[in-house]
Amino acid sequence: MSRLPAHARPESDVYRSPADLARLVAEHAEPFDSVDDFDPEPILERIGDARVVCIGEATHGTSEFYRLRARITQALVDQKGFRIVAAEADWADAERIDAYVRGREPGETERDAFGRFPTWMWRNEEVRDFVEWLRDRNAGRDEAERAGFFGLDLYGLYESLHEVLRYLDATDPELAADARIRYGCLMPFEGDPAAYGRALIRTRYAGCESGVVGMLRDLLRKRLAATAGTHGTDDFPFFNATENARVVADAEAYYRESFVGGANTWNLRDTHMVATLQSLMDHVGDDAKAVVWAHNSHVGDALATQMGAQGDINVGHLCRQAFGDGAYLIGFGTHTGTVFAADGWGETGRVKTVRPSHPESIEGVAHASGVARFTLPLCHGTDDLRAELSRPRIERAIGVIYRPETELQSHYFAADLPGQFDEWIWLDETQAVTPLGPSHAPSLPAAHPFRLLAD
Repeated sequence: MSRLPAHARPESDVYRSPADLARLVAEHAEPFDSVDDFDPEPILERIGDARVVCIGEATHGTSEFYRLRARITQALVDQKGFRIVAAEADWADAERIDAYVRGREPGETERDAFGRFPTWMWRNEEVRDFVEWLRDRNAGRDEAERAGFFGLDLYGLYESLHEVLRYLDATDPELAADARIRYGCLMPFEGDPAAYGRALIRTRYAGCESGVVGMLRDLLRKRLAATAGTHGTDDFPFFNATENARVVADAEAYYRESFVGGANTWNLRDTHMVATLQSLMDHVGDDAKAVVWAHNSHVGDALATQMGAQGDINVGHLCRQAFGDGAYLIGFGTHTGTVFAADGWGETGRVKTVRPSHPESIEGVAHASGVARFTLPLCHGTDDLRAELSRPRIERAIGVIYRPETELQSHYFAADLPGQFDEWIWLDETQAVTPLGPSHAPSLPAAHPFRLLAD
């Protein structure tokens, strides 16, 4: 296994056997009967006054992870005043949800929200149920008390580009004309953003960095002049345009570096996500609190994993740097069941069987504990539990792609669990999410963000 930082390694080199560790986990586990009966109060007490709570998932296609994450988030919104739900989703897509849940008129669009691969990651029954809860919760409240839903990711380059132009067309035609010139060099690659990076290395194409960065700089300067010293939502359309311009600038860098090299694109992406999160919190105000929804590999501190040993950083690590004890990181794990995933990038997703976890993995230890569902406090855990779980063990991660035939090589990495998370939630057997498709259209109102335009 990969060598972890010194602070993550226990002083003793004597390992307990997986069976002994499983018994120790069972002693400290806090069992619960089902997702529907889950009581979030003990976790809320441990979260305390944290301003940022990052809630992960061990796969991008497991129903129980989405539903439990929603239950914890509902409690944070209702009981602790969290007003930001920030997801590993594209800004422009998530803005459609935000308009719906906060009662704003959605902007005109010619595309479906979450219409690109992997569509099921957010367009599913589990997220729909949370969106409806959030809309109902916000109804009748003052704008300052409404909680919103926002995207942190940068893959939606062209969706964000068109949102910037749409805003400027309505508010500043002169700057809109300038933006079309600056963004023009990106337009030939709209059908395939990765082709932009390939063009930079295969041709003498100069690239678009100066134009997109300049556009963001001009919008930021304009926004600062218009909103200096103010917080809140009155300037949200302007703020929204600025964040879309940030997506364009950072996505251009991401696709450029994917082929030209010189920067770690994983780090570029996660740095963008945290910069967007901090911008959101600044926009809401000094007392802003945020929940982050993303994969375990993003929200668990990379420094305590094989990723960190390779030079990677992530959202969890950057949040701990920025907020210290004000960041609380929660991860999930499962042994077996089903998951919705694809065989390869861009391919059709389907329900796939999750192989039983490796017996020497942290998931294998949790399964051997005999406790089917539990939460495991790690930052508040006893010294013996923390010491034993801090010893590097392999941990499974399934994204939108799942290749069970090469699972050990493709989906496991070494990690120190207490260094990675403050809390870990275990469900021994889990089921796949249920994607939303055309058959769900009759049950969705016309303004719903998951309604397909063709319906």
